[in-house]
Amino acid sequence: METEKVIIYQLLPRLFTNSCENPVANGTIEQNGSGKMNQITSHVLRSIHQLGVTHIWYTGVIEHSQFTDYSVYGIRLDNPYVIKGKAGSPYAIKDYYDIDPDIAENVEMRREEFKQLVTRTHDAGMKVIIDFVPNHVSRQYNSDAKPQGIIDFGKNDNKDYFFDPNNNFYYMPNQLFAPSFPIGNGKDSYIEFPAKASGNDCFTAFPTQNDWYETVKLNYGVDYGNGSHHFHPIPKTWFQMLDILLYWSEMDVDGFRCDMAHMVPLEFWQWAIPNIKERHPQVIFIAEIYDVGLYRDFIKYGGFDYLYDKVNLYDTLRGIQCWNVSAARITNCWQTVEGIAHNMLNFLENHDEQRFGSPFYAGNPALVIPSLIVSSMINTGPMMIYAGQELGEQAIDAEGFSGADGRTTIFDYWSVPTIRRWYNNGKCDNSKLTDQEQWLRKKYETILNLCNLEKAIARGRFFDLIYVNYENPTLNPHKHYTFIRSCEDETLVIAVNFGSEKAEIDINIPEHAFEMLNLPQGTCTATELLSKEKAEKKLSPTEPFNTIIGPHNAVVWKIKHKNVTGISKNL
Repeated sequence: METEKVIIYQLLPRLFTNSCENPVANGTIEQNGSGKMNQITSHVLRSIHQLGVTHIWYTGVIEHSQFTDYSVYGIRLDNPYVIKGKAGSPYAIKDYYDIDPDIAENVEMRREEFKQLVTRTHDAGMKVIIDFVPNHVSRQYNSDAKPQGIIDFGKNDNKDYFFDPNNNFYYMPNQLFAPSFPIGNGKDSYIEFPAKASGNDCFTAFPTQNDWYETVKLNYGVDYGNGSHHFHPIPKTWFQMLDILLYWSEMDVDGFRCDMAHMVPLEFWQWAIPNIKERHPQVIFIAEIYDVGLYRDFIKYGGFDYLYDKVNLYDTLRGIQCWNVSAARITNCWQTVEGIAHNMLNFLENHDEQRFGSPFYAGNPALVIPSLIVSSMINTGPMMIYAGQELGEQAIDAEGFSGADGRTTIFDYWSVPTIRRWYNNGKCDNSKLTDQEQWLRKKYETILNLCNLEKAIARGRFFDLIYVNYENPTLNPHKHYTFIRSCEDETLVIAVNFGSEKAEIDINIPEHAFEMLNLPQGTCTATELLSKEKAEKKLSPTEPFNTIIGPHNAVVWKIKHKNVTGISKNL
């Protein structure tokens, strides 16, 4: 059985199926509604799977603080002054053992509805990833669904000290929580005494609106006052978090996207991940991480399967698209992660980033093909797609708390127009999509499925061709990038054009590539996998490989070695 490339589809149930066509900015759930898990039917999942998706990351399924009153169901009401938006942040976890009631049709059956969603997803041929938020919890954490014997975070903390190895939180002793924005008056005010540190390592009682003021930092045994570590005996926070990971793993979850993983001590991951994998070896761990210098440690020692490659490849591709960065800089990206490229999770969009097609990024979703080809095909690591990306969602709405920022809100009850029209009350028949949206979705389907159908992409070797084409008069390294992926008896010659003009390129392929990849030399009938065009091509270290690339486009030429005619020491 051939190795499958992981293709992840990030989906927020709250936003994904919402059919409200005219949502109100800062609207309540009564005004704008919320998507539900039950609306993600088997038919919907099959349609997502057809894109080439292997895993769905259900974002925001664990219960977090929100504006809506669910007290009738035994869920404590949250104070609105420490909530971001009416819907709240999915990363201000209020109960690690429960499901967000917003996304349940029957709130009392919310955990059962989630289990059914997991089963439907598996039956559709995909695996399930959910968030694990280890660095912080909601300012108002309160678990009403915790198993017997579990004690809430902070319950037995000694609040007289900034740091205590046995505490779950960090405290500002004898200081009231007093942020730089209003938190109410009288009985409706939010009162926290003593103040706790906020989740973004804000060790003060006076956070601003730019801080993660809705969260509190968890204590893993690091005294941020003097930098000392207290990992022996193992801090109780570690055991509490391990229990949470086991809880969800035993609910047949297949993986965890670990929020801000680098803000949690590496030693915790070294201890926790092997503990989980010993009992659930199929579970994968993905680290959201923004320090390239930590990449190798988090793989080698931390035990992570995959890491976000945001500050490396994502930032470079965005720079090429937006800020006149040369395409040749892509070479620096693979060199930075050489040896661990298969652990890199690549993406062009997620809930933290601006949509590719937004006015803040490319401005036109149709320009995505070069970036998508590079991001999905440069290595064997996973590729992630954010729901609506395949439709060209531009995020031009000013939803409320999020505002008009080029992102799809995670804080508001909202309806994403492209997703709503594609969903079409569960039909998923594309009938309400524009011609461009239908074209773009088909492009994504073609490219993502190639990532799994072509063994050279799923598990083949990589060779960068730019270094022998810097002086090539037909190839502009500022706008063009080209590389080879090869596996056994198949080779792909891939080239992208970030420019706005058609390019005819004669690609030089060095002798070293033939030796390293054991490529044949000679003439062959090659197939361009995006257009299905067939043409006679030459594979030779002395004669260039000719191709034409349209503006903002790419080519993926497939050569089967047995069809190459010619004499070569490599045959």
